[in-house]
Amino acid sequence: MSKRTVTVTLAGCLALSACQSAPTSQAVIDRNAEFGCVAGTVGGAIVGGLIGGTIGSGTGQIAAIGGGIGLGGLLGNRLTCI
Repeated sequence: MSKRTVTVTLAGCLALSACQSAPTSQAVIDRNAEFGCVAGTVGGAIVGGLIGGTIGSGTGQIAAIGGGIGLGGLLGNRLTCI
């Protein structure tokens, strides 16, 4: 093998080894899970409120928005929280 082939192969191996992820601590895993839970709850509440806003008129629409926020938040929480 030529020096060039060895150099390119070695550089490729080093570049690929840099892509390997480091071991993740339990604290980081817990923090990511908590973020996903909060994001799912808030996202569900927003989508539920938007859907509720398309239903009804007057005071009925306000109740539909409130119900949509509550049910959307509950559903988003149930889907994303373990």
